[in-house]
Amino acid sequence: MIPERFLLKGTFQLAFLLLLGYPGWAQSEFEPLVFRNLFNGKDLKGWVNVNTAEDTWQVKKGTLVSTGKPIGVMRTDRQYENFILEIEWKHMEAGGNSGVFVWSEGTQFGDNPLTKAIEVQMLELEWAIQHNETDAYVHGELFPTMGMTAIPDNPRGTRSKSLEKRCRGKGEWNKYVVVCVDGTVKLSVNGKFVNGLRGSERKKGYICLEAEGAEIHFRNIRILELPPGITSAEQTAPLVD
Repeated sequence: MIPERFLLKGTFQLAFLLLLGYPGWAQSEFEPLVFRNLFNGKDLKGWVNVNTAEDTWQVKKGTLVSTGKPIGVMRTDRQYENFILEIEWKHMEAGGNSGVFVWSEGTQFGDNPLTKAIEVQMLELEWAIQHNETDAYVHGELFPTMGMTAIPDNPRGTRSKSLEKRCRGKGEWNKYVVVCVDGTVKLSVNGKFVNGLRGSERKKGYICLEAEGAEIHFRNIRILELPPGITSAEQTAPLVD
């Protein structure tokens, strides 16, 4: 029986975990779930430059600015398993390319400057036109990278395409809410859940931001950590020194 003093405080948490079918929710102590900043708006504390230049990532007027060059990633200084990530972003160039990686190894993959992970795509609207590709590439794609495996909800090959086109173009802010629980990723684009994948090979790892050739700005990067699940060593990314 749930103690009466926890009923109101724990109602949202309990409902959320039940909604996701989260294993082990009954063992929760119903402690409040709290968002905290991954980017403090002042400096790069909590982030590690993996393989980009010293000036690839800069803080300007409370915004995290990436020049996009050279191509590579910056990672969190620790791993995350089950969480809700909020992040706002805008491209500054037509056809810009970037993304956020979840459950990442936190290192570049061999000779490839990017990382093994689940990528949450951030493409500017002109990218598909410039590359003669379908606009499914633009609007909140989810996909495993570098041989990682997962099952797309809305398949386009190994990728999962967004069911609605909700991203905004150059110079306009977009907001992603990324829910990552027990190998499942669900993505909200500008206020509506429109994509997902499941059965991720990895269920715990680093969060990385991507530099991929074009200037992009980030702000309001926050995370709400959820209780851990049943995650094996094989399902956890190796620790990076």
